Formats: sequence, structure tokens, C-alpha cells
Amino acid sequence: MQRRALLPMLAALPLAARAQPAAPAVWSPDRSIRMLVGFAPGGSTDTTARVVAQALTPALGQSVLVENRTGAGGNVASEAAARSAPDGYTLVMGAMGTHAVNQTLYRNLPFHVARDFAPVSLVVLSACLLVVHPSVPVRSVAELIALAKSRPGGLNAGTGGAGTSQHFAAVLFEKETGVRFTQIHYRGGAPAMADLVSGRVDLIFAPVVESINQVRAGQVRAIGITWPERSAELPEVPTVAETVPGYAFQSWLGVFAPAGTPAPVITRLSEEIAAAMKPPEMRTRMRQLGYEPVGSTAEEFASFQAAEIARTAELVRLSGASVE
Repeated sequence: MQRRALLPMLAALPLAARAQPAAPAVWSPDRSIRMLVGFAPGGSTDTTARVVAQALTPALGQSVLVENRTGAGGNVASEAAARSAPDGYTLVMGAMGTHAVNQTLYRNLPFHVARDFAPVSLVVLSACLLVVHPSVPVRSVAELIALAKSRPGGLNAGTGGAGTSQHFAAVLFEKETGVRFTQIHYRGGAPAMADLVSGRVDLIFAPVVESINQVRAGQVRAIGITWPERSAELPEVPTVAETVPGYAFQSWLGVFAPAGTPAPVITRLSEEIAAAMKPPEMRTRMRQLGYEPVGSTAEEFASFQAAEIARTAELVRLSGASVE
């Protein structure tokens, strides 16, 4: 999918000029940089973090290690990052849920998703596949809507946790179609997908990276994709919008550092992430995983995040969800 086909939020990113670096960012060779991830290994956030860490390690001449800290919709990792020293040795792979949705979803969030973090780079945008267990007697979005309307609340929709892309893609689908699912929240996309494969849940709006292998293996059935246009990687899968006009949903992943991290460090990291997203082989790899690679500046990402906090507040209101 070409960038021109993405939702307007990407096109609206300001063309911010890069700040002139004041001094080179230097890390000590005897310390590793840790990149915290708030979800289980194998999910979309974890997979992206490992791709970025792998690219940053040679670029910085510094080991970048992924550390999974699950729980509370990603808040465990986010709080750990927010409370870490702003010295360039702690990063967190943030998501739409952890660094936009949760500001509204959680009543007593122990940090602020904007004030307590320094945006580094918007890494990727991501679509979801609407996938069902093979035992669910539907082969299209229209058939799913008809079945769900005949059984209000009777279909279980798995999610990677309250406030995740899976959760709110389903919320938006419910709003646009008038159906109602029973949503089952897991501690990450990987365990949710495992339960879909086993038949414990009926469907998931799953990030492509978490579901494409299962689709190709015939373990689950893809009946729609949430991009505005069909994916070049999965041209046989119709968009949800072909049945539900106007429906489109995309989430995102990006790197943050603790607030107060020196500007030269932020600039260096942002530049290296942007460089990592540019090679044709990386762009092809990301698109095969269902991502649109971005690699923004820190300034662009800060503006994007502010808009996302406002946009997702409406999704939280629609869902009626609230977490203490």
C-alpha cells in the first residue's frame, strides 16, 4: 500500500525541519540500551521493537536489548520507562494504546502519556485483519454482521488488552454496523491469537503481523482488512469498507524516551530509526508484515501523538470502557 492511500492523519504530519544537532550523542560501550515492551513476546509491538533494536545496534555501535514487561494494558512498561533516568539508556516501544488511548481509558494513570515522555520517532502504521476461527460459519464481513445481529453478544472477540488496536478496531466496527460482541481482553496479541486458533474465541481484529502466518496456514480465516484500500501483500482479502462504507482503522507504533532525555540523544535516535526504515528491503519486509514504514522526526511524532490522544479519547467514550 502506498503512503498516499493511508488515512489523513499521516498526510497531516507537519514537515518539521530537523533540529541542528548541538553535540554528538555518545553512549558508554559497557552499557546496553534497553527497549521496554509492554506486551508479550511474539505480538506486533514486540516484533517491531526487535526489528528496530536490531537496526539500531550496528548504527549506534551499542547493544539495544528488548525487555518485555507485560501488564495493565502496557502501562507496566510505560511507567518503568517514565520513571527511568533520562540518560538515553532506556527507550519504550509505544503504541496507540499505551501512548494515546490509556490517557483517557485509565482513571488513575501513574504517568502522563505526553508530558512524561520524549517522542523519538513514529516507526510504523499498522492495519488489522478481521480473522475468524474456521468453525465460525462466515466467509465475508456481510455474513459476520448478519450472524452477529442474530446473536447479540454471542460472538467472542479476542483483543490484546483493553485499549489496544484490536479492542478499538472492534469498537469502531460495532459503532458502524450496530452489532455487539463480547470482548475478551488478553495480556498481548499473541495469547489472544493462540485462543483464536484453539477456538476459545470466535474472532479478532488482529494486526497483520500477528495473524498472517495463521491465515496462510489455514488456522484462521481472514475476511477483511482495515486499510482504506486492499493490501498489495494480501490482495485477495477485501477491505472492511467494501461492506461497511467509510470504515477504516489503523494503529501505530513508535519509540519514546523518558522526558528530559538530552536533545542530541533524541535527534540521533530519530535519525537512525528514519534511516533504518528507508532501505527498499526494510520497506518490503515491513509491508509483508502488514506495516507502512514511516520513520518520522521527533517533532512530527510529537504533533502526531497529540492528535492521536484527542482522536482516541472519542473511541474510549464510544466503548464506555474505563479502568481504575
